[in-house]
Amino acid sequence: MATASDISERIIEAVMAQKLPPGSRLGEQQLAMLFDCSRTIVREALTRLAARGIVTVSARRGWYVVEPSQDEAREAFEARRVIETGLIRSMESVGKPALKRLKAHLAREQAAVKGTDIGVRSFLLGDFHVCLAECLGNSLLAETLRDFTARTTLIAMRYQSPDDAAQSCAEHVLIVEALEAGDLARAEQLMAAHLSTWKAKLHLPADTDPLAQLRDALAPVTGKAQELHTSGSPPAGKARPHRSTYLGEVL
Repeated sequence: MATASDISERIIEAVMAQKLPPGSRLGEQQLAMLFDCSRTIVREALTRLAARGIVTVSARRGWYVVEPSQDEAREAFEARRVIETGLIRSMESVGKPALKRLKAHLAREQAAVKGTDIGVRSFLLGDFHVCLAECLGNSLLAETLRDFTARTTLIAMRYQSPDDAAQSCAEHVLIVEALEAGDLARAEQLMAAHLSTWKAKLHLPADTDPLAQLRDALAPVTGKAQELHTSGSPPAGKARPHRSTYLGEVL
Protein backbone atom coordinates (compact mmCIF):
# COMPACT_ATOMS: atom_id res chain seq x y z
CA MET A 1 0.00 0.00 0.00
CA ALA A 2 1.37 3.40 -0.99
CA THR A 3 1.96 6.11 1.58
CA ALA A 4 1.09 9.80 1.22
CA SER A 5 4.79 10.51 0.59
CA ASP A 6 4.93 7.89 -2.18
CA ILE A 7 1.92 9.41 -3.93
CA SER A 8 3.09 13.01 -3.66
CA GLU A 9 6.55 12.16 -4.99
CA ARG A 10 5.07 10.19 -7.91
CA ILE A 11 2.90 13.16 -8.82
CA ILE A 12 5.86 15.56 -8.68
CA GLU A 13 7.90 13.20 -10.87
CA ALA A 14 5.03 13.04 -13.36
CA VAL A 15 4.85 16.85 -13.44
CA MET A 16 8.61 17.17 -14.00
CA ALA A 17 8.37 14.57 -16.78
CA GLN A 18 5.60 16.67 -18.40
CA LYS A 19 3.15 13.80 -18.07
CA LEU A 20 0.70 15.83 -15.99
CA PRO A 21 0.06 19.15 -17.74
CA PRO A 22 -1.35 22.24 -16.00
CA GLY A 23 -5.01 21.82 -15.11
CA SER A 24 -4.91 17.99 -14.98
CA ARG A 25 -7.65 16.72 -12.67
CA LEU A 26 -6.56 14.44 -9.83
CA GLY A 27 -9.58 12.46 -8.65
CA GLU A 28 -9.30 11.08 -5.12
CA GLN A 29 -11.12 7.84 -5.93
CA GLN A 30 -9.08 7.17 -9.08
CA LEU A 31 -5.80 7.79 -7.24
CA ALA A 32 -6.90 5.56 -4.37
CA MET A 33 -7.61 2.73 -6.83
CA LEU A 34 -4.35 3.29 -8.69
CA PHE A 35 -2.18 3.26 -5.56
CA ASP A 36 -4.30 0.68 -3.68
CA CYS A 37 -4.84 2.87 -0.66
CA SER A 38 -7.58 4.80 1.09
CA ARG A 39 -8.91 8.17 -0.02
CA THR A 40 -7.68 9.53 3.31
CA ILE A 41 -4.08 8.80 2.31
CA VAL A 42 -4.66 10.30 -1.14
CA ARG A 43 -6.15 13.43 0.41
CA GLU A 44 -3.15 13.74 2.71
CA ALA A 45 -0.79 13.51 -0.29
CA LEU A 46 -2.74 16.11 -2.25
CA THR A 47 -2.90 18.42 0.78
CA ARG A 48 0.89 18.24 1.05
CA LEU A 49 1.24 19.06 -2.63
CA ALA A 50 -1.16 21.98 -2.26
CA ALA A 51 1.05 23.39 0.51
CA ARG A 52 4.01 23.03 -1.86
CA GLY A 53 2.21 24.89 -4.66
CA ILE A 54 1.93 21.93 -7.06
CA VAL A 55 -1.82 21.24 -6.89
CA THR A 56 -4.88 23.15 -5.80
CA VAL A 57 -8.50 22.38 -5.01
CA SER A 58 -11.84 24.01 -5.65
CA ALA A 59 -15.39 23.08 -4.74
CA ARG A 60 -16.35 22.89 -8.41
CA ARG A 61 -13.34 21.15 -9.98
CA GLY A 62 -11.90 19.14 -7.10
CA TRP A 63 -8.12 18.59 -7.04
CA TYR A 64 -6.07 19.58 -10.08
CA VAL A 65 -2.53 20.52 -11.09
CA VAL A 66 -1.90 24.25 -10.82
CA GLU A 67 -1.96 26.47 -13.90
CA PRO A 68 0.82 29.05 -13.30
CA SER A 69 0.30 32.65 -14.35
CA GLN A 70 2.96 34.92 -15.86
CA ASP A 71 3.56 36.56 -12.47
CA GLU A 72 4.00 33.16 -10.85
CA ALA A 73 6.45 32.26 -13.62
CA ARG A 74 8.59 35.27 -12.85
CA GLU A 75 8.50 34.62 -9.11
CA ALA A 76 9.39 30.93 -9.44
CA PHE A 77 12.38 31.57 -11.68
CA GLU A 78 13.57 34.44 -9.49
CA ALA A 79 13.34 32.20 -6.43
CA ARG A 80 15.38 29.53 -8.20
CA ARG A 81 18.00 32.09 -9.22
CA VAL A 82 18.42 33.32 -5.65
CA ILE A 83 18.66 29.80 -4.20
CA GLU A 84 20.91 28.22 -6.81
CA THR A 85 23.40 31.05 -7.24
CA GLY A 86 23.47 31.45 -3.44
CA LEU A 87 24.29 27.77 -2.99
CA ILE A 88 27.23 27.98 -5.37
CA ARG A 89 28.47 31.22 -3.81
CA SER A 90 28.47 29.64 -0.34
CA MET A 91 30.77 26.78 -1.39
CA GLU A 92 34.55 26.82 -1.04
CA SER A 93 35.07 23.79 -3.28
CA VAL A 94 33.22 20.81 -4.74
CA GLY A 95 34.47 17.35 -3.85
CA LYS A 96 35.25 14.53 -6.27
CA PRO A 97 32.26 12.36 -5.23
CA ALA A 98 29.89 15.26 -5.94
CA LEU A 99 31.51 15.92 -9.32
CA LYS A 100 31.32 12.21 -10.18
CA ARG A 101 27.60 12.18 -9.40
CA LEU A 102 26.98 15.35 -11.42
CA LYS A 103 28.86 13.96 -14.41
CA ALA A 104 26.84 10.74 -14.24
CA HIS A 105 23.67 12.80 -14.24
CA LEU A 106 24.91 14.80 -17.25
CA ALA A 107 25.61 11.57 -19.14
CA ARG A 108 22.00 10.47 -18.60
CA GLU A 109 20.80 13.93 -19.66
CA GLN A 110 22.80 13.85 -22.87
CA ALA A 111 21.52 10.38 -23.72
CA ALA A 112 17.94 11.52 -23.05
CA VAL A 113 18.35 14.61 -25.24
CA LYS A 114 19.41 12.36 -28.12
CA GLY A 115 16.57 9.93 -27.40
CA THR A 116 12.84 10.12 -28.02
CA ASP A 117 11.42 9.84 -24.49
CA ILE A 118 10.33 13.40 -23.76
CA GLY A 119 9.28 12.51 -20.21
CA VAL A 120 12.70 11.18 -19.22
CA ARG A 121 14.43 14.13 -20.90
CA SER A 122 12.25 16.69 -19.16
CA PHE A 123 12.64 15.04 -15.77
CA LEU A 124 16.43 14.80 -16.00
CA LEU A 125 16.83 18.41 -17.15
CA GLY A 126 14.85 19.61 -14.16
CA ASP A 127 16.33 17.13 -11.72
CA PHE A 128 19.86 18.37 -12.52
CA HIS A 129 19.20 21.39 -10.32
CA VAL A 130 17.95 19.22 -7.47
CA CYS A 131 20.96 16.93 -7.88
CA LEU A 132 23.30 19.93 -7.81
CA ALA A 133 21.79 21.19 -4.55
CA GLU A 134 22.18 17.73 -3.01
CA CYS A 135 25.77 17.52 -4.21
CA LEU A 136 26.49 20.90 -2.66
CA GLY A 137 25.34 19.50 0.66
CA ASN A 138 21.99 21.13 1.33
CA SER A 139 19.18 18.58 1.32
CA LEU A 140 16.62 21.08 2.67
CA LEU A 141 17.15 23.49 -0.22
CA ALA A 142 17.21 20.52 -2.60
CA GLU A 143 13.65 19.69 -1.57
CA THR A 144 12.63 23.33 -1.97
CA LEU A 145 14.21 23.37 -5.42
CA ARG A 146 12.33 20.21 -6.36
CA ASP A 147 9.06 22.05 -5.77
CA PHE A 148 10.16 25.18 -7.65
CA THR A 149 11.49 23.05 -10.51
CA ALA A 150 8.18 21.23 -10.76
CA ARG A 151 6.35 24.56 -10.89
CA THR A 152 8.66 25.96 -13.56
CA THR A 153 8.19 22.75 -15.56
CA LEU A 154 4.45 23.46 -15.56
CA ILE A 155 5.25 26.96 -16.81
CA ALA A 156 7.47 25.50 -19.52
CA MET A 157 4.64 23.23 -20.68
CA ARG A 158 2.52 26.31 -21.35
CA TYR A 159 5.12 28.59 -22.92
CA GLN A 160 8.37 26.81 -23.80
CA SER A 161 9.60 26.01 -27.30
CA PRO A 162 10.34 22.28 -27.76
CA ASP A 163 13.81 23.07 -29.18
CA ASP A 164 15.48 24.12 -25.92
CA ALA A 165 16.50 20.77 -24.37
CA ALA A 166 19.92 20.51 -26.04
CA GLN A 167 20.75 24.09 -25.13
CA SER A 168 19.77 23.55 -21.49
CA CYS A 169 21.86 20.39 -21.29
CA ALA A 170 24.87 22.18 -22.82
CA GLU A 171 24.56 24.93 -20.23
CA HIS A 172 24.47 22.33 -17.45
CA VAL A 173 27.72 20.89 -18.81
CA LEU A 174 29.40 24.31 -18.68
CA ILE A 175 28.29 24.80 -15.06
CA VAL A 176 29.77 21.46 -13.99
CA GLU A 177 33.00 22.18 -15.89
CA ALA A 178 33.37 25.46 -13.99
CA LEU A 179 32.74 23.67 -10.69
CA GLU A 180 35.34 21.04 -11.56
CA ALA A 181 37.87 23.75 -12.42
CA GLY A 182 37.26 25.35 -9.03
CA ASP A 183 36.00 28.54 -10.67
CA LEU A 184 32.96 29.01 -8.46
CA ALA A 185 32.49 32.64 -9.52
CA ARG A 186 32.13 31.55 -13.15
CA ALA A 187 29.83 28.68 -12.15
CA GLU A 188 27.62 31.18 -10.34
CA GLN A 189 27.56 33.48 -13.38
CA LEU A 190 26.72 30.59 -15.68
CA MET A 191 23.88 29.47 -13.41
CA ALA A 192 22.46 33.00 -13.24
CA ALA A 193 22.61 33.28 -17.04
CA HIS A 194 21.10 29.81 -17.47
CA LEU A 195 18.10 30.64 -15.31
CA SER A 196 17.63 34.14 -16.70
CA THR A 197 17.26 32.84 -20.25
CA TRP A 198 13.73 31.71 -19.33
CA LYS A 199 12.52 35.03 -20.70
CA ALA A 200 13.75 34.06 -24.15
CA LYS A 201 13.00 30.34 -23.85
CA LEU A 202 9.48 30.59 -22.54
CA HIS A 203 8.40 33.33 -24.92
CA LEU A 204 6.27 34.93 -22.22
CA PRO A 205 4.21 37.73 -23.72
CA ALA A 206 4.74 41.09 -22.07
CA ASP A 207 2.09 42.39 -19.76
CA THR A 208 -0.48 44.09 -21.94
CA ASP A 209 -3.90 45.64 -21.85
CA PRO A 210 -6.22 42.79 -20.71
CA LEU A 211 -8.83 44.04 -23.18
CA ALA A 212 -6.36 44.23 -26.08
CA GLN A 213 -7.65 41.18 -27.97
CA LEU A 214 -11.30 42.20 -27.69
CA ARG A 215 -10.40 45.83 -28.42
CA ASP A 216 -8.64 44.83 -31.65
CA ALA A 217 -11.46 42.51 -32.70
CA LEU A 218 -14.13 45.19 -32.27
CA ALA A 219 -12.15 48.08 -33.79
CA PRO A 220 -13.68 49.67 -36.94
CA VAL A 221 -12.42 48.12 -40.14
CA THR A 222 -10.05 50.59 -41.85
CA GLY A 223 -11.49 52.04 -45.06
CA LYS A 224 -14.73 50.10 -44.71
CA ALA A 225 -17.05 53.10 -44.84
CA GLN A 226 -15.30 54.59 -47.84
CA GLU A 227 -15.45 51.35 -49.79
CA LEU A 228 -19.12 50.75 -48.94
CA HIS A 229 -20.24 54.21 -50.09
CA THR A 230 -18.07 54.56 -53.19
CA SER A 231 -20.09 53.95 -56.36
CA GLY A 232 -19.33 53.95 -60.03
CA SER A 233 -16.05 53.33 -61.77
CA PRO A 234 -12.73 54.44 -60.36
CA PRO A 235 -11.10 57.55 -61.82
CA ALA A 236 -9.22 57.09 -65.08
CA GLY A 237 -5.85 55.43 -64.64
CA LYS A 238 -6.76 54.11 -61.20
CA ALA A 239 -7.54 50.47 -60.45
CA ARG A 240 -10.63 49.56 -58.50
CA PRO A 241 -9.79 49.08 -54.80
CA HIS A 242 -9.49 45.50 -53.65
CA ARG A 243 -12.71 44.41 -51.92
CA SER A 244 -12.22 42.36 -48.79
CA THR A 245 -14.39 39.35 -48.12
CA TYR A 246 -14.61 40.37 -44.46
CA LEU A 247 -18.08 39.47 -43.17
CA GLY A 248 -18.62 42.98 -41.86
CA GLU A 249 -18.78 44.31 -45.41
CA VAL A 250 -21.53 41.89 -46.28
CA LEU A 251 -23.52 43.00 -43.28
